[in-house]
Formats: sequence, structure tokens, C-alpha cells
Amino acid sequence: MLVARSAALFVLAALFEIGGAWLVWQGLKEHRGWIWIGAGVIALGAYGFVATLQPEGEFGRILAAYGGVFVAGSIAWGMVADGYRPDRWDVTGALICLAGMAVIMYAPRGH
Repeated sequence: MLVARSAALFVLAALFEIGGAWLVWQGLKEHRGWIWIGAGVIALGAYGFVATLQPEGEFGRILAAYGGVFVAGSIAWGMVADGYRPDRWDVTGALICLAGMAVIMYAPRGH
């Protein structure tokens, strides 16, 4: 159950961080305005809060593992939000990152 909760928190964190960054990007690069930027800043703050809800207590481990989720999530977000089409190397790299995340977070540590 802890792995499922942790994985769900990683997904939620990715939605807030990637979504927040995308909103800021849209506000600035696509000239959608300060409302989009403000919503992005709020989402980015929510990401920081969600990261603290992980059952693991080591900040470095959480953020290192989250990096793998961020990589895969960014590719997925680009596909959905911007019509990005990853090639096989993008997909392979994302899967390697997710495997690294699983090792960092869920490998047995004996303590």
C-alpha cells in the first residue's frame, strides 16, 4: 500500500510541477497573461507541498527519484498538451528514468 501511495503522490507532484511550468510558459511565451503565470506559480507551490507527503523521509532521495517521474511526465504532458510525438529514444530514456526512480525509492534497504 505504501508503494501505491508513494506512486500516486509522485504522479500528483508531476501534474502540479509540469502543469505549473506549462502555465508559466503559456503566460510568457504564448502571451496569455498574468493569470496563467499566477496559476502556474500556485501550482508550482502545490508541487512543493505534495512532495512533503511522501512516506519516505529523505529529501534527497525523494527529489532524486522524482526526477525520473518528471522526465516521463514531461514527455506525456507534451504529447497531450502540445501534440509532441516522442521517438523511440525519448520513450527508452523515459523508461530508464522510471526504472531508476523505482530502484531509488523501492529497493529493499534492510533498515
